[in-house]
Amino acid sequence: MLYKFIRTKKIKVNNKRCEINYKLNEGDTVDLYINEEFLITSGDNQNFKNIIPKLKILYEDENILLCDKKPGIIVHPDENEEINTLINHVTAYLYKNGEYNPDCENSFAPALCNRIDRNTGGIVICAKNAETLRIINEKIKNNEIEKSYICLVHGILSKKEDIMTAYHRKDTEKNTAVINKNKFAGAKIIKTKYKVLKEKNNISLVKVGLITGRTHQIRAHFAYVGHSLVGDGKYGREETVKSDRKKGFFYQALYSYMIRFNFSGDSGILNYLNGRSFNIEIENVDFARNFD
Repeated sequence: MLYKFIRTKKIKVNNKRCEINYKLNEGDTVDLYINEEFLITSGDNQNFKNIIPKLKILYEDENILLCDKKPGIIVHPDENEEINTLINHVTAYLYKNGEYNPDCENSFAPALCNRIDRNTGGIVICAKNAETLRIINEKIKNNEIEKSYICLVHGILSKKEDIMTAYHRKDTEKNTAVINKNKFAGAKIIKTKYKVLKEKNNISLVKVGLITGRTHQIRAHFAYVGHSLVGDGKYGREETVKSDRKKGFFYQALYSYMIRFNFSGDSGILNYLNGRSFNIEIENVDFARNFD
């Protein structure tokens, strides 16, 4: 598994892909982009004990927790932030409620099953136990959990409802997506379904569903067709981004507002979730509410 992680660039040395036979030198920096289920916690990292949990909980039961993550909050620690992260707030919440005690666990810690970019808001699924984590990860891999988004895009789309198709390749070094209408080396097909909800002042409020799920798919795909997301500093044009900032859009106007569990087979302890959907009211999303 470690060899695979090195080959797929989930383990990097000095921010670059490394060869399997590379020997570490003093001063090297090793970054591991590995899901929590592959790691065993030692209990040494207990930063969560130093914070007062602040969560907006959409749904909770004995197995899962659905959080409404606000833009600007990072989900996992990185080189710039180790304490004020969503996973630390979730862990602190469960610890204070007596549902998690690291001193009594040898191999499991509360884990986030899906990730949302720092500057994107929306629903994040947290697993409270190892069996839930295993099942949810399997369902995500098999596309049995549907996610819907809303966003603001620049311009008026000619088609008010459509499925856009293109080809996508992730540029790992730049952490961006490259999009083209024709297939090219290393690219995979993407399909983005959308429906225009409202239009005003050359801005469109759009509902989006991902038929495929690739890195930055919504942001990159809409930018490619000439309708970049409002506030998107990565894929928007410089002059457009400057104008958006003056209007108060410091994050891309994108929100994962709905999830639906569409399990196709036995789901063990999570069978009760099959067919259920959970959503944040669109009018409760800041950029959508202020669009009226």
